[in-house]
Amino acid sequence: MKVLVVGSGGREHTLAWKIRQSPYVTWLGAAPGNGGTRSVAEPVDIPADDVEAIAKYARDNEIELTVVGPEDPLAGGLVDLFEGDKNYIFGPSSAASRIESSKSFAKDLMSSAGIPTAAYRVFTDVASALDYIEKHPVPLVVKASGLAAGKGVFICETREDARLAVRRSMEERIFGDSGDEVVIEEYLEGPEASLLAITDGTDYIMLPPSQDHKRIGEGDTGPNTGGMGAYAPADVVDDDLIRKCGGEIIEPTLKALRDSGTPYHGVLYAGLVLTAEGPKVLEFNCRFGDPETQAVLPLLGVDIIDLMLVAVTGKMGKMQKQLNLEPHQWRRISKTACAGSVVVASEGYPGAYEKNKEITGIPVEGEDLIAFHAGTSWRNGRLYTSGGRVLAITGLGDTLKAALDKAYKAIEGLNFEGKVFRRDIGWRALKEG
Repeated sequence: MKVLVVGSGGREHTLAWKIRQSPYVTWLGAAPGNGGTRSVAEPVDIPADDVEAIAKYARDNEIELTVVGPEDPLAGGLVDLFEGDKNYIFGPSSAASRIESSKSFAKDLMSSAGIPTAAYRVFTDVASALDYIEKHPVPLVVKASGLAAGKGVFICETREDARLAVRRSMEERIFGDSGDEVVIEEYLEGPEASLLAITDGTDYIMLPPSQDHKRIGEGDTGPNTGGMGAYAPADVVDDDLIRKCGGEIIEPTLKALRDSGTPYHGVLYAGLVLTAEGPKVLEFNCRFGDPETQAVLPLLGVDIIDLMLVAVTGKMGKMQKQLNLEPHQWRRISKTACAGSVVVASEGYPGAYEKNKEITGIPVEGEDLIAFHAGTSWRNGRLYTSGGRVLAITGLGDTLKAALDKAYKAIEGLNFEGKVFRRDIGWRALKEG
């Protein structure tokens, strides 16, 4: 079958890398792809957010399955353009994608469905938001309600921090329209975890739980980024907890979306905080996480095309019944191994950074080491930086330490001017282990 992956980041390289392993796939394209996807997929020169052009390309070229990586084309209605087509697209509709594209929508949905999350208020004017801050204890979390490339969340230790976050979002409009509405919520204490569930809107199967590292600095310090590394499986989510999350978070979320007339299919990402009161939802995403995907998919022991096809055809439940597979039994579809993925970024990220730095020393792919490209471009036979997060180096091993050791050793030989990375990915798990 012919498959097209939409997007240009590390998540999309990982998706293309995994999809290419399927015996079903006869042709694989990446729109637009990056400097690394060219090794597994044919570049298609269409920006990911040009939804009309992507839909036309898929029709004209008889693409049998389109897989959408980033959130912007989902929110922009790419899936809706395929309605009535004979070919498939993996991802939720624009209306269902509001679970990520509108934090106020997501919070209201969770509140009405009884899904555990932080107490919150939504604001569309600065004065009301500032008044709320004065009356509530800190720390507080201020979030731009719309899409902000993973950078619209401020953890505010003081009221002054919270006031500044509101003004930057709503008055300075550093996130554009996405910050015109803000959500202010209580700060949740506890370790975080990411759960990815592939679903047809009713039934679902969990992928290995993972843990992301959002902050730029070691010890989880500094501003939030799109993610500086991840590892899987995350031991903080045991079998009992993942079963609990399925019953109390994933299932009621899917039901609420069905009941609202916006059924969801694709992958549902639940970002969790494991509080003393139990797991609570920090955020939902309507797509695979980045960089979680770079740690999770190398552990997947089954054909990802099979999972995607049962999701888009509504046959997830039938497959699970045939295999006697429960939604929480991710180990049955995964390898017995650990994965650690370390993001190598451009100096200055998540702020201003320079591009077009030549990259050398890319590690050779093996069974236990993969270099997933993100902000890279290929020109005249050479590789250059083109983004803030440049590469994610993923190691596999019998233990998390062994996996991370392989990733860090490979990074030693990787070179470009201004390379930066965190040296403590997985530090919580390694400390507890």
